[in-house]
Amino acid sequence: MDFDVPILTTVHVVISLAAIASGAVIAYGFIAAKRLDLWTAVFLATTVLTSVTGLIFFPIERFTPGIGIGIISLIVLAVAILARYHYRLAGRWRAAYIISSVAAFYFNVFVLVAQLFQKVSALKALAPTQSEPPFAVAQLFVVVAFIALGVVGTKRFRVEPTNPQLV
Repeated sequence: MDFDVPILTTVHVVISLAAIASGAVIAYGFIAAKRLDLWTAVFLATTVLTSVTGLIFFPIERFTPGIGIGIISLIVLAVAILARYHYRLAGRWRAAYIISSVAAFYFNVFVLVAQLFQKVSALKALAPTQSEPPFAVAQLFVVVAFIALGVVGTKRFRVEPTNPQLV
C-alpha cells in the first residue's frame, strides 16, 4: 500500500503543532498552579500521536536522532499518563507527571527548532549542518527554559480535587 508522503507529512506537522500549543497551555498550568484536565488530555494524546506518526508514517532506512527522540518520548509519555490517570498525581507521581510532561513537551520543541533550522532559509544559512553555534545556542536556550519550567512547575503545581467525570 502506497502512502501519500506529503499528506502524511502535513498531518504529522499539524498534530505536532497541536501538541506544542497544548503543551504551552499545560506548562502555563504548571506555573500558575492550575490543573487543566481537558488541555492535559489534548496534550498527552497529540504528543503520543506526534511520536507514533513520526515512527510509522515515514520510511525508516536507518536509526536517526528523530527516531530515538520518538521512542524516548513515548516512554516518557507512558510515565506521564500513568502518573496522571492511574496514580492520580498522588505523592511522588505529581512530580513524575510534571517532569515527564515537561520532558515530552521539550522533545517536541527540540524537534521543532531542528526542523526550523532545516526548513527556514535564514536559519539554515546560519547553521547549515546544525553543528554551528547558532543552532547550539538556540537548543541551549530551549533546554534551559524547559529545565526552569520543570523546576518551577514542580514547586508550584499542586493537586486539586479530581472531577471523576473528567478523568
